Formats: sequence, structure tokens, C-alpha cells
Amino acid sequence: MKKTHADLAEKFIADEPRTNWHDDTLWFVREKRDKAAHGLPEWEQLREWASQIKNHTLSNLYNYLTEFEEKAKANGIMVHWAADGEEHNKIIHDIIRKHKIQKIVKSKSMLTEECHLNEYLQEHGIEVVDTDLGERIVQFRKEPPSHIVLPAIHLKREDVSETFHEHLQTEKGNNDPQYLTEAARQHLRHKFVQSELAITGVNFAIAETGGFVVCTNEGNADMGAHTAPVHIACMGFEKIIPKAEHLAVFLRLLARSATGQPITTYSSHFHKPRPNQEMHLVIVDNGRSRQLGREDFRNSLKCIRCAACFNTCPVYRRSGGHSYHTAVAGPIGSILNPNLDMKANADLPFASTLCGSCTNVCPVKINIHEQLWKWRQVIVAEGYVATSKKIGMEGMAFLLSKPKLYRFAGKMGIKMMKTFPALTNNKLNPWYKQREMPEPPKESFREWYLKNGKIKLKE
Repeated sequence: MKKTHADLAEKFIADEPRTNWHDDTLWFVREKRDKAAHGLPEWEQLREWASQIKNHTLSNLYNYLTEFEEKAKANGIMVHWAADGEEHNKIIHDIIRKHKIQKIVKSKSMLTEECHLNEYLQEHGIEVVDTDLGERIVQFRKEPPSHIVLPAIHLKREDVSETFHEHLQTEKGNNDPQYLTEAARQHLRHKFVQSELAITGVNFAIAETGGFVVCTNEGNADMGAHTAPVHIACMGFEKIIPKAEHLAVFLRLLARSATGQPITTYSSHFHKPRPNQEMHLVIVDNGRSRQLGREDFRNSLKCIRCAACFNTCPVYRRSGGHSYHTAVAGPIGSILNPNLDMKANADLPFASTLCGSCTNVCPVKINIHEQLWKWRQVIVAEGYVATSKKIGMEGMAFLLSKPKLYRFAGKMGIKMMKTFPALTNNKLNPWYKQREMPEPPKESFREWYLKNGKIKLKE
């Protein structure tokens, strides 16, 4: 039986010091984002431009994808189309078999995580090495990334030291970041030099030029693509933007929203294969057409994967990325994943306080918390919530619609909590699991207001 977000979150927060550290670390990143955003007087104008460019692109998607394919082919790039993750994996596997390749390096790509490419290639006896440092760490540990920008953010330096000691034979107990980074650098450089094929993601594809841009902070995508004789880039079709002049808007927003940097360290432009190199581009749908057709949720395809909504979300910060049991976690993942499999991901839109902080920081103005609220309605209507929750919500709706009954129930509840506290302070009450129950008030707010307020309430 598949575990839900609540089950997995309970496991994560059992380690309270780690939970607090995870919360503080991500809030530190959120604060860096705020400083970077406030440093640009035109920040809100950039957000508005980005939102409008994406809206326009989604409304003219066929035209821009057609233009992009035509220009990319003219540049010498071989373009493939994949309807779903399975077809995406088969296309890549066919290219690997055609060249009889054994050594593959891959830079960070959430699309390949979404399509489960690593697992597919390993099932076919092919080893693929993730070259982003965080991705390599979680790959050693046989874990999925817990964050789309900071894949190993759930791990402390002691965890990394232990992992490197096991896999790279570093000195046991040496937690020095410079020492550990140097060990990873030496290990990965060896893999780069030997690689025969490099797989990268795509951050932005430009219809006007037929080229694409890959953003990294470590330069690992460049190392792989510049060393290997075959380069495969993988992109969801929503990564398209119309013109090269639009790129500056997104590059100014992306890194500031993600980590508070002015710009990503490497923003590499690929337009055509170098001499004697083969360059492939796999454009993937995998449910995006369906999401485009959902009026309430098409806006989610504007996402540029900066993870600002992760870093600000109080639920994500305290429950950890693995509790979302999907490749893309956090608030935006809770919108995207029910589209891929509504039944399997029905729990995710409920993993939110609906506080709206995610919407406030989104650089392309996605109404994230509103879409989460709308997904809850769709999921309930489709019958994908537990019967106990459905009955409970119907009971609350009835109670809240009857003021006299609500006041009576409130009085009884206060008396019960005062007289028999054990009825609420027990492990059968989910609210009590990680909290102290509040002291019962001496009187309700309404009683206080009638006694002290100057305006008499209508019955």
C-alpha cells in the first residue's frame, strides 16, 4: 500500500533537530531570494513580463513548437517527439544502442526524473552517472532528489561525509566541505573524460533561433556536452519561449528566485552540434497537453522550476521533499502531479496551508494556492479522498451552516475539554500527535464580544 504525504511526513519530523535544521536552511534561502528581489526596482515589472510572455506562448504553443523544430533541424539538431515518459526513455535507449555506448554522464534534469530514465537504463544494464554534486550524492545513497534545485538539501555534511567514505573511500569522519568537494571533483572528472554520451536538461528553448539554454551552477552540463561525441537534451514542451530577447527576462528571475544569486553561474547556449558531434533533442508531452486543456490548471505550465515556492512553503520546509513521493515536490509539484496520476497523487493538494506565500514569490505569477484549492475540489468530486475525510468535511459544512447548533457544539466542546481532557489528548486524535492541545477558553469570542462590544450581534 502506497504511503501518503502525511505518513511520510510523520517519519521525517520524528527527527526534530533535523526538521528544525531543514526548516531554517530553506528559510535562509528564502531570505536570500527576498534580498535579491528587493535589490531590483523593476522586479514586479519583470514578473509581469514573464507571466505575459508565458501566457502568450501557451496560447500559441503549436506555432512556436513548429517554428522551433524547423530552426533546430536547420541547425543540425535531430529532434524527436515523445508522447510520454516511456517513449522518451525508448528514444534515448535507441540512440545509446545505435552507438553501442557504455559510459554516460547526465546533468540535473527534472524531466528525466519525471520519466524515471535512470531506472529504465539501469534495468537495461546501462550505467548513467549523475554529475550535479547534489544529484551524485543522492544517487550514491539510492535516494531520489528531495528538491528540484537543491537535490540533497535534506542531508547534513556529516551524511555526505559518510556517503563519500563508503563510495569514494574518503577519510572517515572528515566533514570539511572543501575536502569533500575536491573528492567529488576528482571522481566526476574521471567520469567526464571517459563519457561517450551526455544527457542534459533544457531550461529555455527559443523558437526564433532553434537553440536552447541550460543553466547550472557547477558547469557540469557543459563538461559533459563538450566532452562526449553524442549530446541528448531533454525538454518538456512548455520550456519554449518565442524570441531570444525574452531570455533576459527569465534569466534575471530564475537564479534570484531560486537561490538569491544575480544570475546562474553558467547559462550555456546550444545552437548546433560541434564538428563530429551528434546532437539530439527529445521534446516530451507526458500529460502536458492534458494540463493545457484544464482551464483551472494550465497556468501551472508557466513554471520555470526555480523552487521559490518550495523554500517559502511552511509544509515543505517541515515535512521534507521525500514526503511528496514524486519527482517534483512542493507546492508546484502538488499541482502538476495529480494531472499525471490523480489517484496516486490525490493526497498532495492537501499538503498545504493555502497561506498563499507560494503565489507571492512565484516569478511567473502562477496562482499556486488557488490551484491547490481547486484540485481539492476536483479530487473530492472524483472520489479520491478517504471516506472518513469526506464524511468529516460534510459534517463540518452542516455544522458551520447552522449558527445555533455551532454555538451549542462549541459550548459542549469546551466543557468536555475541561472535564474529560483525555478524550482529546490521546493518540487517536491526529491533531494531538505533534502538538499540545490548547487550554479551553473561559468563554467563546462571541460571548466576550456580546459582553464587551458596543454593537449587538444579530441572531
